[in-house]
Amino acid sequence: MIVYNPDPFNNLDQQVCESFGRVLADSGFAVTIATVSAAKELPDSSTSLYVFCANTYNWYPDRAISRFVKNHQHLAGKNVVAITLGAGSTEHSQQVFEDIIKETKAQLVDSKTYWLWRPNDKTRIQESNIKVAVEMVRKWAMEIIDSVKKRQRTVM
Repeated sequence: MIVYNPDPFNNLDQQVCESFGRVLADSGFAVTIATVSAAKELPDSSTSLYVFCANTYNWYPDRAISRFVKNHQHLAGKNVVAITLGAGSTEHSQQVFEDIIKETKAQLVDSKTYWLWRPNDKTRIQESNIKVAVEMVRKWAMEIIDSVKKRQRTVM
């Protein structure tokens, strides 16, 4: 399950989440991508991986996704990936978001930040930063799949 709170000005969050979701689906995972408001209406199932995407506002993760994670009843012991987006200053927001996730007793598999304005890859500054972020997320999602599959094999 991939959950994000849509940014009213840019759709980097949606594009990043869809990119991550495509990689999961192509690898055989059943994937649901939902906004926070839509995810509140979804039944909680035997989700093996949660991906939460937070936008950064004033150095903090957005309130809607933060509240959703804090109030989600079934995260203890679950694999969670955190994505923190921002204009270019996301370090504090990422740390706060990770702490919120850890407070639920979830297993934080990994956490990364991607930026709207600051270069995501300094070797590709001539390219669209959004395009670069989406491609980077695809590669990262493949790493996450390997990590989750290894965790599942160790549990079995």
